[in-house]
Amino acid sequence: MSTIEFDLESTATPEQVRGALTDFSEQRPRLWPGIDPSLYKVYSLGQTTAEAREGSKGPGGKVWAREHYDWSDPETVRWTVQESNFSRPGSYVSATIRPRGGGSLVHIVWDRTGTTIAGKLICSMVRLSGGKPVAASFRRGLEAIEKH
Repeated sequence: MSTIEFDLESTATPEQVRGALTDFSEQRPRLWPGIDPSLYKVYSLGQTTAEAREGSKGPGGKVWAREHYDWSDPETVRWTVQESNFSRPGSYVSATIRPRGGGSLVHIVWDRTGTTIAGKLICSMVRLSGGKPVAASFRRGLEAIEKH
């Protein structure tokens, strides 16, 4: 399967974007509207790592993943599937955040592999669209950060 990569620009600073990506408080689902609050749970939180379950509900049902987050690299936050009802463990997403004109340029790498029929359909749709659903979800999050 191929990896999807794309860039998004934001008026939020790199610190604001990184802060939102590493905010594991009860506020997280408000910052990232794609996360359903009922599927969100934090298992552990360290200085540069966290483990959390996140998911969303759609017409086909609920999808969730228990992710290991790592932000030990000052520019990149990466989250890797540990367990999921749709995606293979080891699948990941990363966001590299750099300054751009008073705001940020966010480079997203999306590498998910579906394990169920629904997961394979979701991952295929994302790949065939060039990542549009993932980009739209990130844009909604960046807009929430900019308003916050």
